[in-house]
Amino acid sequence: MNDLILALFYEWSAVLIPVAMVFLRVGAFMALVPGFGESAVPARVRLGVAIAFTCIVTPAVIDKLPGAPVGPVGLALLMAPETLIGLALGIVVRSALLVIEMAGSWAAQSSSLSQMFGAGGEPMPAMSHLFVAAGLALAMIGGLHVRVAAALILSYDALPAGQFPSAALMERWGTAHLAAAFALAFSLSAPFVIAALIYNIALGFINRAMPALMVSFIGAPALTAGALAMLAIAAPIMLTLWWDAFTALLADPFTVPR
Repeated sequence: MNDLILALFYEWSAVLIPVAMVFLRVGAFMALVPGFGESAVPARVRLGVAIAFTCIVTPAVIDKLPGAPVGPVGLALLMAPETLIGLALGIVVRSALLVIEMAGSWAAQSSSLSQMFGAGGEPMPAMSHLFVAAGLALAMIGGLHVRVAAALILSYDALPAGQFPSAALMERWGTAHLAAAFALAFSLSAPFVIAALIYNIALGFINRAMPALMVSFIGAPALTAGALAMLAIAAPIMLTLWWDAFTALLADPFTVPR
């Protein structure tokens, strides 16, 4: 029985090993990609999605995969880089979702709304929860599955299969994308931060001019109302800017942003 299993494995190794290599990269990537890799998605669903994307990506990259390795050590050295590449690519794409989460957190903290929590898996301000839910819905409507498949296929040109990427290249690539994510998050939340700063400075001058006036009872409701009004105006613009940046990232995630 064991001899029969070994014979079948060697006979199908030319097919099984390339599929396993693609699955390792796709599976690691799908564990972190926005939408499909959320903690609210059941593990069985995520596994099924990873298998489905493997079936989509494999025919497109089969010519770019190396030949069958010799021995278990060669197989391990061939498989290990795929998981690393998938995780690195997933972290870079995941940073796009962190943009709207951080922007919502900073906007909520500057407008006294940070004590309101959403219903997500992790506690976050209601504004962040709103942005994350809206961003995921926008991504799904905008064809996230097609863009993810295209990015995975493109990854085999930038990061060849079976080869460990350069540590210096990965450090520069990952750091640049995370820095760009923080910069974009601050840019999106800047209207709330600047408006809250100006409002608090004005409130301080009023308090100095009229010490007997309880400015906190007047200022806090006005700040909250102004933040909600600004949210209604700015949210569509913020999501549009985020969507443009997200689609640009998926179209070419391997270009180092400046």
